[in-house]
Amino acid sequence: MLNHDAGLSEDLIQIRETTRRFMEKEVLPVEAKVEHDAHELPPELLKPLQSRAKEIGLWAVRSPVEYGGAGLNLLESTVIAEETAKCRMGAYIPACGATGSNPPAPILLGTKEQIEKFAVPAIRDGSKAYMAISEASGGADPARSIRTRAVLKGDRYIVNGTKMWITGAAKASWGLLFARTGEQGQRGGITCFIVDGRPKGMSVREIGVIRSYSPYELHFEDVEIPVEHRLGEEGQGFALAERWLVEGRVPYAAGTIGIAQAALKIAIDWAREREVFKSKLSEKQAIQWMVVDSEMELRQARLLVYEAARRCDAGLSFKTEASIAKVVATETAGRVIDRCIQILGGMGVSKEMPLERWYREMRIKRIGEGPSEVHRMVLARELFSGNNV
Repeated sequence: MLNHDAGLSEDLIQIRETTRRFMEKEVLPVEAKVEHDAHELPPELLKPLQSRAKEIGLWAVRSPVEYGGAGLNLLESTVIAEETAKCRMGAYIPACGATGSNPPAPILLGTKEQIEKFAVPAIRDGSKAYMAISEASGGADPARSIRTRAVLKGDRYIVNGTKMWITGAAKASWGLLFARTGEQGQRGGITCFIVDGRPKGMSVREIGVIRSYSPYELHFEDVEIPVEHRLGEEGQGFALAERWLVEGRVPYAAGTIGIAQAALKIAIDWAREREVFKSKLSEKQAIQWMVVDSEMELRQARLLVYEAARRCDAGLSFKTEASIAKVVATETAGRVIDRCIQILGGMGVSKEMPLERWYREMRIKRIGEGPSEVHRMVLARELFSGNNV
């Protein structure tokens, strides 16, 4: 690969190199021991990696230091996200789980008791928590499409409804549920609740998809949630989630760039060695242009992702930049991996290589965190309104 520091400071380059070494020397050799479509490491392989990640400052990187995280800003976290995605599991399990996880950010806006009970153990142990927003009625505009309803009766809310496409719900010990407490269609009529464990009346069903592990449907039938597990004020749930949703698009986009860059390296190495019609693939102009176009597009996408992260860290509006970065990065990654598969031919779709798994998972990335079409619609609305985007 050519050098592409993208205007990073020396400190950020050091963070990137530390993460890259950790992935190449420690994570990837361990991942090679599990089967192609594995979506987690067994504890005996995972725990030593997690201990090492804590030693080098790569544990729960976006979570506050006082709660056990690394307390890094969004650009630092984004640089790390690109590198930790460079493994077979990287599309949804960065570094195969070695760097822990950050609990859904709205929990950090809760009471001291809520933070101590739910956020701190999740950060410390690396355990998963889920965010239950999307429903069958539509996930692209959750504020208006949410139909799951919570009704206050005494000191408890009674919840009825169904959530769809919820990642990690089966093994999570808790999650955040967004339910309607006001009128249908009102953004101010949504409230956030902490669901502790799997209370009576809650059921979980796996939804099979094309990637290596599945999201879940959560059904709530007269589920009781105590008032003390309401997060924030009634009717303010969407306000709690909105910034988290926007911010999450940035490392999400960076991860797709990381995977595509790893795929491109595989394709370049293959083309250097593979001989077809008495010359190396790397000498064929068609292959050269596929590689060069991929590198150019990845650099463009990376700059957009970094711009969104920098604006966030500077306290500037970055919603537009996050949408642009998400669309460009995910669509670019899909094209690059498709080209890489083409360069490898039959080996590209073989499970001896990670490319076919990445190809499947990149297809989902154009839908998750808001479909490309929805982001384009929002950006068009801004442009035609005369606002400066």
